[in-house]
Amino acid sequence: MFRPKWMFTCVCAVLIAVLGVQPVQAINQSRPAVTADAAVLMDVITGDVLFDKQAHKRRAPASTTKMMTAILGLELGRPDEVVTVSPKAAAVGESTIHLDPGERATLYELITGALVKSGNDACVAIGEQIAGSEAQFVRMMNQKALFIGAKDTHFENTNGLPHKNHYSTAYDLALIARYGMQLPAFSSITRQKETEIHFLEPDFMMDLRNTNKLLWNYPFADGVKTGTTNAAGKCLVASATKNGRQLVAVVLHAPDRFGDAQKLLEWGFAQTESVSVVKAGEMVAEFPLESPEPLKGLAKYSVVVSLAKIDKDKIEKRVQWTRSTHLPIQAGEELGVFEVWLNGQKITSVPLVAEREFKVLKPFFRRF
Repeated sequence: MFRPKWMFTCVCAVLIAVLGVQPVQAINQSRPAVTADAAVLMDVITGDVLFDKQAHKRRAPASTTKMMTAILGLELGRPDEVVTVSPKAAAVGESTIHLDPGERATLYELITGALVKSGNDACVAIGEQIAGSEAQFVRMMNQKALFIGAKDTHFENTNGLPHKNHYSTAYDLALIARYGMQLPAFSSITRQKETEIHFLEPDFMMDLRNTNKLLWNYPFADGVKTGTTNAAGKCLVASATKNGRQLVAVVLHAPDRFGDAQKLLEWGFAQTESVSVVKAGEMVAEFPLESPEPLKGLAKYSVVVSLAKIDKDKIEKRVQWTRSTHLPIQAGEELGVFEVWLNGQKITSVPLVAEREFKVLKPFFRRF
């Protein structure tokens, strides 16, 4: 079943508008030691990078690739649409859920098999169902990666099997995971320790156990995906939620991937915090008009930043007016920018808009 590209482009653009916040630089104090060759820790809500180690170095991502396959499957497919397994999908080796040609299951069940049990065969079946062929689906994966902001990512297949031109980075995988965690079905599937999937033809149930051992070992863990190949080493994208705050850790080529991820997550919860700087619609400053009637500049969006707890009181707030004072001014018109600075660097900004319409002032005449 082929879906035109514009469908997922539109969905992606909307979610990026919701999620898009400029990340701050990684916090450098008392950094935890990890065995991973590359790692990153990111706040899921703000997108701020709290820790990085070779975060932008391109590496083989192994089965963490399947996050993108699942995202497109969930966004473009219907959960209950029935997929017939092709001979090509059934022939895929390595980590599989042992599909046979002609077997039938719903798309949602195959996505579950791909995320929980890391089924390479399920990924090919998903791609063929959505795009008509795995090759076309991979092109869609690469376009989606660019829209999400994963600019150092390139896929050659749906499942992460080794290929010299199949790569990503710790940072890009965190972006992909962050995007996926906003999809309720994705979040629900990846947090399951154990589950079962139902095949329609033949009619049977298959028990699945999640490959992410952190779900058993760390009480706050709630996702997302493991990956292992000789080229990639042991990889893990792991999320956790504590006191209402969710972080995602990525460790690549990590001999102690579960220990590394837990160490990063615990460090993030203990040493950093999210700070609400301004709320959407909140008055930030008065626009400098020569008028007895003030015109309030309101924050167009909310701004929340994640930073080291000791830096909380070091945040600087600056206003830059970019619009001339020429009248009239329309309600909601952009007047300037509200900037948030930390340690001499701008970490994010938000437009300031006019609270109301402001018309040309009429001359005042006094009668005698």
